[in-house]
Amino acid sequence: MSADYTANNIQILKGLEAVRKRPGMYIGSTGPEGLHHLVYEVVDNSIDEAMAGFCDRIIVTLEKNDVVRVEDNGRGIPVDIHPQEGISALELVLTRLHAGGKFDKGSYTVSGGLHGVGVSCVNALSSWLEAIVEIDGKKYFQRYQRGKADAPVKEVEADFGGSLHSAAYGDSWKTGTTIRWQADPVIFQETTTCNYDALATRLRELAFLNKGITIVFRDDRLSKPKETVFRFEGGIKQFVSYLNENKPCVPAEPLFITGERNDVISEVALQYNDGYLENILSFVNDIKTKEGGAHLDGFKSALTRTMNDFLKNYPKLQKKLDKEEKLTGDDVRAGLTAVLSIKVPEPQFEGQTKTKLGNTEVRGIIDGLVSEQLTLYFEQNPRTTEKILEKCVTEASARIAARKAKEATRRKSGLDSFGLPGKLSDCSAKDPAVCEVYIVEGDSAGGSAKKGRDSKTQAILPLWGKMLNVEKTRIDKVIGNEKLQPIIATLGTGIGKEFDISKIRYHKVIIMADADVDGSHIRTLLLTFFFRYMPALIEEGYVYLAMPPLYKVSFNKKEWYVYNDSELDAVIKEIGREPDRVAVQRYKGLGEMDGNQLWDTTMDPARRKMMRVTLPDAVEADKIFGILMGEEVEPRRKFIEDNAVYANLDV
Repeated sequence: MSADYTANNIQILKGLEAVRKRPGMYIGSTGPEGLHHLVYEVVDNSIDEAMAGFCDRIIVTLEKNDVVRVEDNGRGIPVDIHPQEGISALELVLTRLHAGGKFDKGSYTVSGGLHGVGVSCVNALSSWLEAIVEIDGKKYFQRYQRGKADAPVKEVEADFGGSLHSAAYGDSWKTGTTIRWQADPVIFQETTTCNYDALATRLRELAFLNKGITIVFRDDRLSKPKETVFRFEGGIKQFVSYLNENKPCVPAEPLFITGERNDVISEVALQYNDGYLENILSFVNDIKTKEGGAHLDGFKSALTRTMNDFLKNYPKLQKKLDKEEKLTGDDVRAGLTAVLSIKVPEPQFEGQTKTKLGNTEVRGIIDGLVSEQLTLYFEQNPRTTEKILEKCVTEASARIAARKAKEATRRKSGLDSFGLPGKLSDCSAKDPAVCEVYIVEGDSAGGSAKKGRDSKTQAILPLWGKMLNVEKTRIDKVIGNEKLQPIIATLGTGIGKEFDISKIRYHKVIIMADADVDGSHIRTLLLTFFFRYMPALIEEGYVYLAMPPLYKVSFNKKEWYVYNDSELDAVIKEIGREPDRVAVQRYKGLGEMDGNQLWDTTMDPARRKMMRVTLPDAVEADKIFGILMGEEVEPRRKFIEDNAVYANLDV
């Protein structure tokens, strides 16, 4: 692969006019996800330079006024005149959709941005964009407004505020590209302000997937700017350790498998923890493949087959299973944390969102590689192999027990597709899109909710007592738990591997609990259950937290419902005169409100306040649930000590 990178390497697939007219077709949405997608597109260009071996540092900065800056020390986008188009290659890249060096195999062997929409789309959807390129000690600049260049590319002397040559990073960056832009509020009407945590999730992933690269993430919008540096010399092996932090694991260090076949470079890191759920992340050319594909299929088939082959060498473990019973994929992946990252020269992704790999030849490559190296590891580490197989056999026994428990539960209580729990007060509407179910703490609050609801669209499911902490429990116990059975039956989706979101009976699942410690605990237990066994509910935005008022203020036959202490102070200040005659009632439970009050304050769609539960960082959510709800005490103690200062205690 040549380091020469000039205008001759730029090939063009025309068409940019429709981007501003139909932005959702190119970036998915014009909400926060689409806004962040702009950042990912620019960063992916820098990552492609890193994968090609020409970049080892990227700086992403959130500036004030919703300006974003991305800098790298790669080769720099070419600025010479394109032979066919007669304008600078930089302007081509920034103004023509599908114009770039990714289509030229000599410039990039692999690329994550090949099926993306490119930096030209970022340009089209920005109020303005500036490009600064440094090549051969010279600096070039061009500015654009809503995708159109103000003037041709020009050589300049001034430093445009970038940090490439700041004292903190030395003066060694002789080449590179800086892109600064401000998202267009005409397009992004919901918000043009990026979320730091959401972007940090992707940047951390990229640093794990490209070991040795440094990604600096700055937030200069704060009065005291903060900076996070992502650099992981251990690559995806370190990624698995990060995912399994504070969990007992086998083996103690993640197993790492790597190899190159038919120009496909593969890396796999895996490790078992003491939990019951699998956590497998798969990537192709640094793009997360949420729906998997050929590479993940190859990994799973190799893992299951190899485990069954080695189980024959451990007759005591084999006897624990029913005759002719084999380990299934679910058995061997229970408690497994794995990261699979492959580099493919010409990936065939299914759909613009790149969520599934379609290259069928990759399955055989991964299957063979994992089978060979996993077999070698098992032969050389028999004690570790026995521990892993023992866990798999235990999971198989739990699977069989869960099946029997499910069958027994259906026979006993009718909690199948033909029956609903007796405590459920269902709504009359049948369209899930307009239906919502309130999961309510206690019969008292449930009674008030039933009286105050809109029976056409609002269903009420009362709960009694605290439910099971599923973080510490196998699925057979979950299925057989009398507190969780009504929830499973009410939603209609099934759980775990049988979960099917298309069968959901309500598009709003609203947790309504008291505003006290017990209520918080119930909310946490429910969210743990949804996250572990019905994660798509959260991912699709179906889960909400009701926000009942904390106080009722009465004065001169008028009433105000307020939701926090600051609102209370504001209402009392507004009343002003004779504050000693103001009556303030603190609600300690939902049952203290009658049906009308509960409707007026918490259930009326026109007036209620609710929080939608989102999942911007699934990796961090997994870690937090593991710390707060898992078996290990010490990580939980440390978390509480570190974060106690932020707690809002009602004492």
